[in-house]
Amino acid sequence: QRNLELDRELQLSSRPPDIVGGAIVVPQGLLDRLAGTQQPAPTAHARDVAEVDRRAVDAVLATEQALGRKPKEMPHNNEGYDIESRDPDTGDLYFIEVKGRIESADTVTVSRSQIIHSQNSPDRFILAVIEVPEDRTAQPTVRYVRRPFEGVEVGYRKYSINFALSEFTFEVPS
Repeated sequence: QRNLELDRELQLSSRPPDIVGGAIVVPQGLLDRLAGTQQPAPTAHARDVAEVDRRAVDAVLATEQALGRKPKEMPHNNEGYDIESRDPDTGDLYFIEVKGRIESADTVTVSRSQIIHSQNSPDRFILAVIEVPEDRTAQPTVRYVRRPFEGVEVGYRKYSINFALSEFTFEVPS
């Protein structure tokens, strides 16, 4: 019986595929060029983002030092927050997620791990939203949000969530 099955399998042949649809993929850059609109080059945008992030982290480090705390920048691949800051008087350790935003930005993207970390340490987690001016000589504006994601549910399939800055209640760092 098994030999007969094997013989039948040798005689199997696949049929040509049935095509039920098709797609043409057109790069957005080509459409923009044909329409005459210019988009910033990706490398220039990435440099801008890196500079805004660096200026934002530096502003929070300076703010934390001015508050008398001892901030420590975390490695870039730390998923939950960017800065640990210890209050030498109380020993409290704060976890600060820094979101640098160029002037006029109205949203912020937060990862699932950042939300979960904030919910696991609600009294010690701070979302720092820094408005970074385009003028490199101007000082960024540092604003803190305490308990930023209280009541936010993030499914296990979600990697990140965008929030409108208008959803937050900001306070002066303290």
